[in-house]
Amino acid sequence: MTNESARWRHPRFTRRDLLQAGSIGLLGLSLPDVLAARAHAASSPREVKSVIYLFLSGGLAQHESFDPKPDAPDMVRGEFSPIRTRTPGLQICEHLPRLAARSDKWAVLRSLTHPVNDHSLGHHIMLTGRSERPVGFDPSAPRPSDFPAIASLVGRLIPGKDPLPSSAVLPYHLIHNSGRVIPGQYAGEMGRRNDPWIVHAAKYCSRYGACPDCFDHQQRATMRHVGDPTMQQPNLGLPQDMNLARLTSRRGLLETLEPQRREIERQATHASLDRHRSMAWSLLGSSEVRDAFDLSRETPQVLDAYGQNLFGWSCLLARRLVESGVRLVQVNLGRNETWDTHGNAFPHLKDKLLPPMDRCVSALLDDLEARGLLESTLVVMAGEFGRTPRISHLPQHYALPGRDHWGAVQSVFFAGGGIPGGTVLGSSDKNGGYPATFAQTPENLSATLFAALGIPRDAVWLDPQERPHPVHRAEPIPGLLRSM
Repeated sequence: MTNESARWRHPRFTRRDLLQAGSIGLLGLSLPDVLAARAHAASSPREVKSVIYLFLSGGLAQHESFDPKPDAPDMVRGEFSPIRTRTPGLQICEHLPRLAARSDKWAVLRSLTHPVNDHSLGHHIMLTGRSERPVGFDPSAPRPSDFPAIASLVGRLIPGKDPLPSSAVLPYHLIHNSGRVIPGQYAGEMGRRNDPWIVHAAKYCSRYGACPDCFDHQQRATMRHVGDPTMQQPNLGLPQDMNLARLTSRRGLLETLEPQRREIERQATHASLDRHRSMAWSLLGSSEVRDAFDLSRETPQVLDAYGQNLFGWSCLLARRLVESGVRLVQVNLGRNETWDTHGNAFPHLKDKLLPPMDRCVSALLDDLEARGLLESTLVVMAGEFGRTPRISHLPQHYALPGRDHWGAVQSVFFAGGGIPGGTVLGSSDKNGGYPATFAQTPENLSATLFAALGIPRDAVWLDPQERPHPVHRAEPIPGLLRSM
């Protein structure tokens, strides 16, 4: 085992480390956190890369996006036509014209597969990179026995760049309008203090899509837009086990943290604490943090390029966070399982969903490239599953047809980060129902994200009992990252 890989697997403990573990816990930190920071400072230089994970909650239909089937029967093909892209021989949905014009910047995997058609477990699978069902799984709420989210793993394993943490989720956590909190987006077995930094930067609206231009799939008159039409200042909260989750005022948060800060400064002098203490305070008061979220600093031209809606603002904020040093940003593009197009699918995809997604993702690629960040930033877009090959109709709920849940295959979009643009990896069968070639799993996908971030293949994470668990559960997707 090399020295580089050893630093991720076998931390060494000194008496001073052990004596200080109690005081470190006042900020929700653990001894492995401190040792990881120390190891990072002493590690050899590596190319820094970031990941932006665009998550389409609800499940984007592969037929109506990156894997059209124009020669299939009517009940499979759907209402949309394919269009040519900049890449000869590559066609995608007609309602993604901006991405079609930029196909030299992205690749698509048409053969990601997992065995689940359930929203909750599908979310858990695609947000954790683990295809199995965890013990005690609850589809309506996160459980301590859930597997850790990718965002939690990155936040734990990669030290942040002061004053920001290494991973963030925006513009809200995933909660359905029924009250069901989506599992898989928290730390689970890693312990609640490792829950990812969720930036609540948008008010809750029970409708679907890109607020303020939101809608209701079932066209219910009672479902109205609620909330400010612009992105609000985010809640820069800290992990839940610090007993701060219910505090709403910045003054109350400062008053709660002040005694902890004084106690830490009295008991602990370990240099590795500086980063963590600085991060905790800067999330509350740093001008750098405030600036990172201040979209008014962008020109009207940039704001218009992304789109003046929650999809656009979220992608723009992701770029700003990456530019500020955040290594992984998960962007939830759509609350309430927005992409769950069981019915009224074609008008809503055509008018409400595909255009703002096409616009903001294209603008993100252009903006990253213009700032010299595209080669060092891997952009990934996926949902919890794809949609059924056959169109169906549920007349009791929807006036028009759509497609149901389908874990057997989905298309996953990749751009930047050294990927070969204009590339199609894998294929689905003639009806877009199952992988025909090059089947890949969520484990392969998460391993690709970890590899892009420089996390070694033999890295482990430690649970609250200090037991090691492997980070990588499979090999990265072959042929995707040039450096692999």
